[in-house]
Amino acid sequence: MIKNITVLGLGKVGRLVATLLSTKYEVEGVDQQKPSGRYRFIFKKGDVSDASTLRKLFKNKDAVVSCLPFFLNIKVATVAADLGLHYFDLTEDVPTLNAIQKLAQNSKGVMAPQCGLAPGFIGILGAGLYQQFSEIRSVKLRVGALPLHPMGQLGYSFTWSAEGVINEYLNDAEVIHNGQRKMVSSLDDVEIINLNGRPYEAFSTSGGLGTLCRTLEGKVDTLNYKTMRYPGHRDGMKLLLYDLQLKNDRELAKKILNNALPLVDDDIVLIYAAVEGVLDGKLRRKEFSESYQKITLDKQEWRAISWTTACSISTVVDLVSEGELPQQGFIKQEEIELNKFLSSDFGAMYEKHKDSK
Repeated sequence: MIKNITVLGLGKVGRLVATLLSTKYEVEGVDQQKPSGRYRFIFKKGDVSDASTLRKLFKNKDAVVSCLPFFLNIKVATVAADLGLHYFDLTEDVPTLNAIQKLAQNSKGVMAPQCGLAPGFIGILGAGLYQQFSEIRSVKLRVGALPLHPMGQLGYSFTWSAEGVINEYLNDAEVIHNGQRKMVSSLDDVEIINLNGRPYEAFSTSGGLGTLCRTLEGKVDTLNYKTMRYPGHRDGMKLLLYDLQLKNDRELAKKILNNALPLVDDDIVLIYAAVEGVLDGKLRRKEFSESYQKITLDKQEWRAISWTTACSISTVVDLVSEGELPQQGFIKQEEIELNKFLSSDFGAMYEKHKDSK
């Protein structure tokens, strides 16, 4: 059972993760800056890039939840594994995933990366659909985190890490195509999806499938993940990153985009999943389509991307603590039962706060 937790990074998502978990656990939140306003958890200032500091922060803890940028997670996971602690993160970065999976081979606790929205909940949802089929032909997963009221060609606001967005746009994406597991270029394979009477574009991006390609290799003809954006976004980003060569200067790309795209208060998260295959002897398609907007928790407003992501990772922590998931080694998101996820204290918020508009 988990009792004491360290949450690293108290930004857009991390603060809510610490807030949610503090309703059930003893939580210490760590950041270089003290969060404003009131909060339930214990705050501690610390430099999380230093291994010796991490060891001090993790003393007498049972679990570590990293809400840090992807490039800091390998060091955090290494220290957590060395100390025998349970480890959870939100990373979408494939090299980070691979490194953590190696650490899990000898870890005494759980190593559970990619516990956010995509990868994370979308993989749990996809598995909940395809497990109903006796044969699977295709699994298509789509997620969009967007400003509710788009402006300009990009129609976007950084509701989460700019580093993460640039990373998933530039790194290749893993898919299964014609039964073969392969890599494809991100920002390619564009399609139009109509949800709630409005068109969105979707295109390949890196990391959204987590470990699903390995899990379904040899079992499915088509498996892919795409990010949803307002039409025109993909062309604008391709111009910036490829035609203007900012793919070779990620720091400059980050600076330009952060300056151009201010944070907004009103956002929307779109989730769509479709599975085709044989069900009860017939060719069938099962779909899930839902959208989520900002909510109020504990007298504070939380953006859609913040609460959907925070609820996902908090649910995985909870399921490990309650013995509903393995207590040691690597956890794939698709191994988490959808019904258990949605019936848990935090996962139930996905059902409670569906967008009725």
